[in-house]
Amino acid sequence: MVSKLKIGVAGLGRAFAAMLPTFARDARVTLVAAADPRAEARRQFEADFQARVYADVGDLCADANVDVVYVATPHQFHAAHAIAALSAGKHALVEKPMALSVEECRRMISAARETNKQLIVGHSHSFDAPILLTRQIIDRGAFGRVRMISALDYTDFLYRPRRPEELDTGAGGGVFFNQAAHQVDILRLLAGSPVKSVRAAAGACDLARPTEGAYSALLTFADGAYASAVYSGYAHFDSDEFQGWIGELGQKKDPDAYGTARKALSDDEVLQKNQKNYGGKQYRAATGAHHQHFGLFVVSCEKADLRPMPNGVMVYADAEQRLEKLAPPQVPRSEVIDELYGAVMQGRAPLHGGEWAMATLQVCLAMLESARAGREVVL
Repeated sequence: MVSKLKIGVAGLGRAFAAMLPTFARDARVTLVAAADPRAEARRQFEADFQARVYADVGDLCADANVDVVYVATPHQFHAAHAIAALSAGKHALVEKPMALSVEECRRMISAARETNKQLIVGHSHSFDAPILLTRQIIDRGAFGRVRMISALDYTDFLYRPRRPEELDTGAGGGVFFNQAAHQVDILRLLAGSPVKSVRAAAGACDLARPTEGAYSALLTFADGAYASAVYSGYAHFDSDEFQGWIGELGQKKDPDAYGTARKALSDDEVLQKNQKNYGGKQYRAATGAHHQHFGLFVVSCEKADLRPMPNGVMVYADAEQRLEKLAPPQVPRSEVIDELYGAVMQGRAPLHGGEWAMATLQVCLAMLESARAGREVVL
């Protein structure tokens, strides 16, 4: 019988809702407690899992029955809540972005070292099985080194219901903290080399939503490879068209549902968001039959281009093109539990540890700095 990791959830919002199918279906973990300021979310969690609930994260961290605290609170609280969990003797699984500053990341890493507990940052889409398979294909060596990567994602990100701080870059809002954290993580994993410099431009095109909603960036890597990264959250073109209308969470999408996000926004976005989140009247569990993704990636090696897709990896080699297939996921995001369980229960060093996630945040902050200053930033 598999020994289960007992998970306590800090924050029952959208991030938790996206991870819930994983926690509910993976036999290696069990949900035993949660903390959230919303009474309706606590009631739902208590009923669904017959588990303890708290209004305060500190009380959750003090629960002796919790092995791992999953930190899914708003971005500005990640550092404080992860450090509280680690200091209480718990392992910490932290949602991206790791924190809002490099100094906060360093304090989190120090807390993990001092307590001898695991600190893993995820989910980010660099956990996705097609991305990991792409890296494996590169590592086989048949197609030579990675020389160039192109990444592109167009979504409705900025027009989903938002709390005020989610539209405030200084509080961790906007696309650099939310979306570049995914894209940069994937680019770093696929390139397999440290980022050396960043040149970026950004757009804040809607005065009613005063944060960066789009960017273009050029990343150069220490081994001479480079990557272009493009993201837009302005709810016009939808790049899921390039993924056969499979959405980010692996769900089938209706291409005729154009403009739904903008049309659905209400005057009270906080209320609307709470109603759609776990415990709200309009909450619907995330479902998807395909592997998750973060838009289009094309990895150009010396002898082939590689394209991760929701069902595998397309290989465009010198004399052939073929799909290296992946079976549909039995448990979505099981790769997160692979890494968490391996680190805590089997002593394996996690890929997405504190140092890795801090390096990703450094690149995201450099992109923001470059866009504002209009110059290249060397890391």
